[in-house]
Amino acid sequence: MTEMDDGSSRPPQISEMFQKFALAFKTKTFEFFAEEEAEDSDSLALLDSAEEVITDQKVVVIKPDGAAADHKDSQLQITPKKPNLSETQVKKPELAATAHVPFVEENLKAADRALISHLQRLSEFKHFYRDFCTSSNFGSDIPIGSCLEAQVQENQSKLRTLGTMSNRLQTEIDQKDNEVMALRKKLGEIQKSNLKLSKRLSATLNSPCEVLLSVRVFDSVLHDACRLTHRFTKILVTLMEKAGWDLDLAANLVHPDIEYVKKAHNRYAFLSYVCLGMFKGFDSKGFGLDESEMLCNGHGPELDKNKASLKQLLEHASSNPMELLSRNQNCEFSRFCESKYQEIIHPHRGIFNFYMASSIWMLQKLAYSFDPAVEIFQVERGIDFSMVYMEDVTRRLLLPGTTRMKVGFTVVPGFKIGRTVIQSQVYLSGLTCTE
Repeated sequence: MTEMDDGSSRPPQISEMFQKFALAFKTKTFEFFAEEEAEDSDSLALLDSAEEVITDQKVVVIKPDGAAADHKDSQLQITPKKPNLSETQVKKPELAATAHVPFVEENLKAADRALISHLQRLSEFKHFYRDFCTSSNFGSDIPIGSCLEAQVQENQSKLRTLGTMSNRLQTEIDQKDNEVMALRKKLGEIQKSNLKLSKRLSATLNSPCEVLLSVRVFDSVLHDACRLTHRFTKILVTLMEKAGWDLDLAANLVHPDIEYVKKAHNRYAFLSYVCLGMFKGFDSKGFGLDESEMLCNGHGPELDKNKASLKQLLEHASSNPMELLSRNQNCEFSRFCESKYQEIIHPHRGIFNFYMASSIWMLQKLAYSFDPAVEIFQVERGIDFSMVYMEDVTRRLLLPGTTRMKVGFTVVPGFKIGRTVIQSQVYLSGLTCTE
């Protein structure tokens, strides 16, 4: 500020002491907030003191004498011990006024204490935040953020688990699709092969049928029928065991008082029960059905009986037995299956193998296609064993010179095709097992 003319009162001026004080205070404030990570014990000593205003600064108050009273009110000299700023920065005046004019010592001390208190709180906040961030439990005291972060991590884990399951299921689906395609291809090949065989068989209807009507063909069809009968019996015995049946008692009801070489041989009694039941009525034209109710699939009595049976065989072989049953539930084959189910399974209300019934049905039609028709026979209990007409179902070794064995029961009946005999399978009683 400029001086007024002589004779007028001069307005109070801001002393040089407060200008230097303000400049020093600003400088130290900048230095305080610039130290984000450093540990300064001297700065903390400054904040802990209520008497010193600026660290490392020596403050000397020079009271003005009488000679200098006309020019200056007072003067404050600050002697820096360790200056942090350049000389030009210290000498550059940037503040024009302070908070206390005129100078009141008590007010200045009160302002100084308030400033130091604020700086102490700022320092405490700064150190608290720094220690809080570097702590190993950072974020544990913030429940909202922790819960959200935990939920995010849990959802991400679930997504990864679902992704893994989805990939595995997709792989399984691809494998199943490949298996289905392979089975469909195989089924197509089998259907083509069956169609070719059916055409070849149909073409032989007007021929002597030497190839079809042979012992080898009959034995092959019989082998397939016996294989399906064995499989069905095995399933039936398994279901009886699960139901808690006494197999020894049940086998004794089928064929009483049989001395089995092994306990497991009682299953031959169940196989005999199924086979003899399925082949019952084999020697009749209608396979046990009422002759007056036979539909014969449209064949009239004027047709030759042998050709009629052969045509029935070919028509049946070219179709699926389940399709035949669903197509016409009153056909001859359907009534045959119903009759055998009632005879063998009823009243137990168990399972029934229609493919087994289909194979035995075709075997009977093939037997009546021969001229003369194939004969069926079975051996009664107690008959002497004959290697010409019989075969031991257990395949035991019969030593020569031993006592002639007796038949316990017939398991699979035998057949006579002209002068050719297909042996009956029997179970022998009283024979020691040599297996």
